[in-house]
Amino acid sequence: MVPDEISTLNLHSHGFHPEIEVQDFPIRGKAVFLRIKRRRWKDIDTGKVYSRDWRIVAHGTRITAEFGSFLKELLRQ
Repeated sequence: MVPDEISTLNLHSHGFHPEIEVQDFPIRGKAVFLRIKRRRWKDIDTGKVYSRDWRIVAHGTRITAEFGSFLKELLRQ
């Protein structure tokens, strides 16, 4: 699905960004790894490439921002 903010443009699918792997909260004692692929779209009229800007990963890590905050709280105790 094309993001709402660019849905009015003349876009077509332009492949995917490289897949990333992110670690999240353990579930029932098992490690959880999310594999995320982000789609790209190309504006046929201008040639500009668009994609969603997901800020899911904590900066400088390979874990979700929420999980990073959780771990920081554990270390403070």
